[in-house]
Amino acid sequence: MNRQRDTVARFFEAIAEGERDTVEALLADSFTFTSPRDNGLDRAAWFRLCWPHTDRFADFEILLMAVEGQRVFVTYEGVMEGGARLRNTEIFTVTLGRIDAVEVFFGWSLPHPAPEGGSLPDPDG
Repeated sequence: MNRQRDTVARFFEAIAEGERDTVEALLADSFTFTSPRDNGLDRAAWFRLCWPHTDRFADFEILLMAVEGQRVFVTYEGVMEGGARLRNTEIFTVTLGRIDAVEVFFGWSLPHPAPEGGSLPDPDG
């Protein structure tokens, strides 16, 4: 068993189950959240801006979870309520069983929108 791994796994379970109290208990008071759209949101901002969108997730399938010290690297497929799927990678920093930080690296929709062996057109021309 690994405490960091278990904390992150419980976070994903709680998100899928809509267990806000559990998520609140897992996030450190100094929690920060960074993604391509969010730059260092604090805990209150994450709950205000991000939590309302978590109800779109029906489940998570963890594809890879690797622990390096206090950091947990996770690649997962999110299963949305309507059945759509997406793939993301996130890096969690966990200290004493609480999540200090999450960095999200957006992935792609499944199935991939580009044709096999091809690319999507550049939106900037």
